[in-house]
Formats: sequence, C-alpha cells, structure tokens
Amino acid sequence: MLFICYPKCTTCQKAAKWLDANKIAYTQRHIVDDAPTYEELKTWHEKSKLPLKKFFNTSGLLYKEMKLKDKLPTMSEEEQLELLATNGMLVKRPLVIKDDIVLVGFREAEWKEQLHG
Repeated sequence: MLFICYPKCTTCQKAAKWLDANKIAYTQRHIVDDAPTYEELKTWHEKSKLPLKKFFNTSGLLYKEMKLKDKLPTMSEEEQLELLATNGMLVKRPLVIKDDIVLVGFREAEWKEQLHG
C-alpha cells in the first residue's frame, strides 16, 4: 500500500499514526520530493470514481495564489491533471493507493471501512 503525504502536514501525521495504530503496512512517499506523475494521477482519478476537483489541495497556499477556484471550472480534465502533476503541493493529501482503493484526504471512518475490509 502506498501512503503519499507531506511529512509537515498535521493531517498526514494523524493519518500515519492511525495507520501505525491499526498495524497497516505502507510505503511512505513524499508528495513534493516524489510528486505524482500525470499518468499516476490519471489512473488514481479513474480508480477513485471521485470528481477530479477532490484531488486538489483547495486549502493550500499555491491553490489560492493561482486562483484555481476560478480557473478549474473552465479547464479540461487533461489540463487539470497536467496542472496537478506540476507540483505536489497542489495535490490533496494524504493519498492512499492500494489495489483498486484510492483514498484522498484523511477521513477516519472512510479509511476504517476501506482498509479493514
């Protein structure tokens, strides 16, 4: 299982503690040093069945600086994926990738349901 996070992010720290407490093995990947590629994001988006907007870190500084709230609605999916692939800080975190499971952000109830199956 792949756990993609930003180590300084408190939500990511909480998620890692939760995984450890539940004895769920994972490989940790730094979202900035090893940012998701266009191909990875496309695959995860398809598997997740979530709207692409959910993959954006809407509370991030970069998102706000780039005024993406206004720009995203007019961008194609391909343009959005290309943009996400340019900088890991644009991607919502943490991300969990396991077989056909893709979890975006940390919601304990959802993680419990998906990862304890």
